[in-house]
Amino acid sequence: MIGLHTIWKGSISFGLVNIPVRMYAATDEKQVSFRHLHRPCKTPIRYTRTCPTCNKEVSWDEVVKGYEYADGRFVLMEKEELESILPDNRRSIEILDFVDLKEIDPIYFDRSYFLGPGDTGERAYALLREAIESTGKIGVAQLTIRSKQSLAVVRSYRRSLVMETIFYPDEVRNADRVPGLPEETELPEKELEMARQLIGNLSTSFDPEKYKDRYRESLEAIIEKKIRGEEIVEAPETRPEKVVDLMEALKASLEATQPKGKGKRKKKSGG
Repeated sequence: MIGLHTIWKGSISFGLVNIPVRMYAATDEKQVSFRHLHRPCKTPIRYTRTCPTCNKEVSWDEVVKGYEYADGRFVLMEKEELESILPDNRRSIEILDFVDLKEIDPIYFDRSYFLGPGDTGERAYALLREAIESTGKIGVAQLTIRSKQSLAVVRSYRRSLVMETIFYPDEVRNADRVPGLPEETELPEKELEMARQLIGNLSTSFDPEKYKDRYRESLEAIIEKKIRGEEIVEAPETRPEKVVDLMEALKASLEATQPKGKGKRKKKSGG
């Protein structure tokens, strides 16, 4: 099995304990990538950096970062100025607190990374992993990655440690800004009970293997057919029957999700 590619090397620190670690991408987003082609000749289109004022292509050594503080007005930020304000511990994942995972709403989670032990760090790594596992806590940490100070959590996952970057509170939008949110509504008890029953019928243990990206599978199948020169035949679009009445929709949903064995059994025909 091919090992994962190291994307960052540093250490985890909590208290006075320092553990060398290596970081690896924990996820691999699957999507079919397309390139834009010039239809007449099928050549990939090239995108260039151009200055509309000078009307010429711009090389990277002529590019500088600028912050637009007003329409068309910028302050320039040199590379040295940006680096001068980076934290000193830019190679450290500094654990600040330990909290319960259930205290953090999933809306805060961003990206996941595996953390593996660095050189000579196996024993301390195992100690932190087992301590986190046995206490049921996760570490809230800060680190600097790609010139950005990020908030993160460190937790145990199977035999490894996982770090997940999370959003700062001011990066999560206020849900009250969502238009049209209903006020507290007095709901009919019968409808509420049927909704609870429907949730019960659909409740199960989480098995990630049962969920498939049907669109990506269909897209890959079409691409394979085109490569082989086969004709593409569109399947007729099927849509579920729209039920307008809420009570009728709940009843139909309950019937469709009735656990096997609880409904009427059909008689077997003789043969």
